[in-house]
This record gives sequence, C-alpha cells and structure tokens, in this order.
Amino acid sequence: MQQQESVSPVAKKRLGLVEFVALMATMTSLVALSIDAMLPALDAIGEALHANDASEAHLIVTLFFAGMAVGQLFFGPFADTRGRRAAILLGLTIFVVGTLICMSAQTMTTMLIGRVVQAFGVSGPRIAAMAIIRDLYVGDAMARVMSFIMMVFILVPMLAPIVGQTVLLFFSWPHIFSLFLIVAFLAGTWFFTRQSETLPRQRRQRFSFTRFLSSSKYILTHASVMGYTLAMGCIFGAFLAYLSASQTIFQGYYQAGKLFPFIFATLAFSIGIASFFNGQMVMRFGMRTLCRVALVGVTVFAVIFNFILLSYAGLPPLWLTVMIMFTGFFFVGILFGNLNAMAMQPLGDMAGLGAAIIGSLSSLFSVPIALFVDSFLNGTLYPIGLGFLVFFVLAGICVRMAERATPCSANTDT
Repeated sequence: MQQQESVSPVAKKRLGLVEFVALMATMTSLVALSIDAMLPALDAIGEALHANDASEAHLIVTLFFAGMAVGQLFFGPFADTRGRRAAILLGLTIFVVGTLICMSAQTMTTMLIGRVVQAFGVSGPRIAAMAIIRDLYVGDAMARVMSFIMMVFILVPMLAPIVGQTVLLFFSWPHIFSLFLIVAFLAGTWFFTRQSETLPRQRRQRFSFTRFLSSSKYILTHASVMGYTLAMGCIFGAFLAYLSASQTIFQGYYQAGKLFPFIFATLAFSIGIASFFNGQMVMRFGMRTLCRVALVGVTVFAVIFNFILLSYAGLPPLWLTVMIMFTGFFFVGILFGNLNAMAMQPLGDMAGLGAAIIGSLSSLFSVPIALFVDSFLNGTLYPIGLGFLVFFVLAGICVRMAERATPCSANTDT
C-alpha cells in the first residue's frame, strides 16, 4: 500500500518535527487548559458567584465552546489575510483580557461574559495552529502530525484537573486564571521566537466580502467537508455532554471527592493512547480505514454501555464505568484527529477560513447537543449513554455520506 507524504514548499523552513509538534500542541492546549483546569472549581465558583443550580455552573464549560464558535469565524479569514502570526498575537491579547474579566468577576453573568471573551481569543492560536499544520502537511501526513500533536496535547486534560485541584488546595479559584496568564505568556514567547510565518505575503488573500462569501459557499456546499464536519459535531457533542457534566458525575453521583482529577486523567489517557496509536498506524493503513474501524468501535461501545446502564439501574459501579469509558474513549481519540484532517484536506490555500468554518460549525453543532443531553441528567448516566449511542450512530451516517461524495482520486488510502 503506497503512501505519499505531501508537504508544501514552506515546509523546508519548518522546525524539527519534535519541536514543531510540542509547539503546536502547546498553542492548541490553551483550549484544553482553559476548560479542564476549571472542572474541580465549578462548585466553588458557583457558590461564590451565587449560581442558581449546578447546570448554571456547567455553562462555564459549554459557553466556552460557543465563544470559540464565533471566534473561529473571525480568526479564520484574519489568519488568511494578515498571516498566522498576527492571528496568534491578537488572539492571545483577547484571551488575556477575558482571563482578567474572569478573575475579577463578582457575578455569574460577568464570569460567563469573561469566558466567552476568553474563548473568542483562544480561537486565534487554535485556528492559526491548524492553518500552520495545513500549510506544511496534507493528507495522511497531516493526520500523522495531528495525531502526534494530540498525543502531547492530551497531557493537558490529563494534568489540568489535578493542577486545578492543587491550586484550590493552596489558593482560591481566581488563581486558576493566574495560571492561564502565565501559560499564555510562555506559549506566546516560544512561538514568536521560534516559528516563522508559514503564509508568505504573496500567498495572502486580501479580505474581500465577495471572496469571503464565495469561499464560504465552496466550503459549505462541499459535501465531503460538511459530512466530516457534521460527524465531528456529533462525536464531540456527545463527548462534551460527558465533559461538562464530569465533575457532577464523579463528585456528585459517585462521591469520588478529590479522586475526581485522577479519574478524569485516566479517561483522558485513553485518548492519548489512541492518538499515539493513530500516529503510528495512519501512514500504513490510511485515515479513512482507521476512521471506519473507530466508528464501529464507538458504536459497539455505546451499545454495551447502555446495556450495562440498564443492568445497574443507570448507575454502574465506578470501576465498571471507568473501564467501559476508557475503552470507548480510545476509539473517540482515533476519530478526533482523522475527521478533522479529512475535512481540511480539500481546502488548500483557504486553510484558515476552512479551519474556522469547520471548527465553528462543529462547535455550534456540538454545544446544543451537550446542553440537550445534560438537561436530562437526574442522578443516573442514562442521558450520557443514550447521547453516546444516538450521536455516534449519526456520526457514522455523516461519514458514509462524506465518503460517497469524495472522488476516488481523493482517497488517500490508495
């Protein structure tokens, strides 16, 4: 099975693979850090800011993704017009402003506004990093690099709740936001001293509303791009329902207390293993083949998980829940990098706008899914299990539609 690792001309100027992967993972990890370090503090923040109930505290997580959906639509065209470095500089600046708003919040409304501003800003580094990767790699090579980046990136959700819990032991919850400021400064310094611009001026597209509409129309009407994007939305929506409710599930339903960060890290480790496996296997088998196998895997996982829920009245023993989720999240981890790479593949020089629309649509699709699923939480895991089953199946349907719309010549498995 012959594989081609295609790179663009600017790839000759790129950093070594190890440093590049570490740098891109750091830039994108601001998203995970801003979400997962907050999880142990949700109850404390809700109490301090007089939240009406636990679901209002969950908005600290879910509204972050809504803010990212809007931010990505801005930073996509901005990155294509002004360059990748400018997008990262502006994004980090806005992220700092949002973080300062959250630190000084006296009401839940102010906190949620700050989180949306934070999310809008962090979209800059995320979109620019995705565009930089697409500038340098395409096809299975991009999926391979994305998997290595995900492997490093996954350390953040593994460690962030532990770090957040540690901060709470010695300080108060506003100091978690101090951590965000430090990481943003270090990441920005590293990026601007080591990574050159990957979109030369002669390749930049001067912003034109007509061109924006034309490019957007091309992306939005590209059947394979939209199929993979909707599949990502389904997969991430079901996962986000778990993510935003994880603190309630493990500390509320299972009374895990301070063990919560370690349980969360264990489940995140499953996605890290999957990313490493995918990085090793994607050049051999191709991202489409691995994606098909993973879709079967998540569907079987969802069926078994729901059967277990029925056997234990909706709340299985903690060890069993962790074990079955660990297995299922392995297949979810394989899907994350591959679906995004397949959606980005046809977009070429419009990588910035493409990453923006793909990220924004998948977020806008996933947030309502998560809110809908979590609205049914009532002391059992039935809503989470059914959410997994329904939306994993829908993701499989979307991928099948995307594959049928993809010309044979674009199939990177051959």
